[in-house]
Amino acid sequence: MKKIEDVILRSEEGLTPSTAKILVEALPYIQQLSGRIVVIKLGGNAMIDEKLKQNFARDVILLKQVGAHPVIIHGGGPQITSHLKKLGIESKFADGMRITDEDSVHIIEMVLGGLINKDIVKTITALGGKAVGLSGKDGGLIRAKKIIGTGEFKDVDFKNTGTVQSIDPEVVNLLDGSAFIPVIAPIGIGDDGETYNINADIVAGKIAHILQASKYIILTDTKGILDSEEKLIQSINTEGVKGLIKTGIISKGMLPKVNSALEAVSSGVEHVQIIDGTVDHSVLLELFTDEGIGTMIRRK
Repeated sequence: MKKIEDVILRSEEGLTPSTAKILVEALPYIQQLSGRIVVIKLGGNAMIDEKLKQNFARDVILLKQVGAHPVIIHGGGPQITSHLKKLGIESKFADGMRITDEDSVHIIEMVLGGLINKDIVKTITALGGKAVGLSGKDGGLIRAKKIIGTGEFKDVDFKNTGTVQSIDPEVVNLLDGSAFIPVIAPIGIGDDGETYNINADIVAGKIAHILQASKYIILTDTKGILDSEEKLIQSINTEGVKGLIKTGIISKGMLPKVNSALEAVSSGVEHVQIIDGTVDHSVLLELFTDEGIGTMIRRK
């Protein structure tokens, strides 16, 4: 594995006074995270854009080297939709969730557990880190059950779209105690033997809860949670989030993210940050600077 100084970005002029200020500002945050678990849900352009992918990989390598234990759960919606379209399979959604039919579930498993997962592992490894790719089916990590629609979606058959029934953290704990960074694809297996595609936000929130993560970060393609005037809300408690859901300000694709965050915070995770993954080194900016970026969801 490369040394810390090999993964910290330097300016063309070398280390500058402003660089030193950043390092001093980061020190207490680094100390706080030493030995702590940081769950990161990776999604959006940070998984597609090559520069963003590499910068994200550098961020998690640095986290591991300063003593934190990053755990990555990734999505893959755009890539799944693209592959299904090539095969003439239409993507359908309800309540912010993909409806996964029998024709598409194995393709989705291949895209998530094969193509995307291995690409993330490859990128981390190429930059000097150590990562292990896992499907939720590996070691019985994620036991799943079929989603049952509620409210206006109560008559929707979600087929092989699942939710988390239980998490067995043994395999993740084994990796966390080593030099390896776990990279998890959101696929689970049901008691019926069926394979289930699970929204990555749901999986990440459950894993953050089970592992009692110190931090849970959700990378998106937006600045965070926006108010009715589309201005960034930097910090909000759980009651405030529920109010925004009730008024419809939080809706569609943001719903699974905030519901995941609400569950994690109510289960003991200190804070959840929803941040813009299109910003270079967004994870480090959130964790190691005074201002941070994005929206922090807190209990009170």
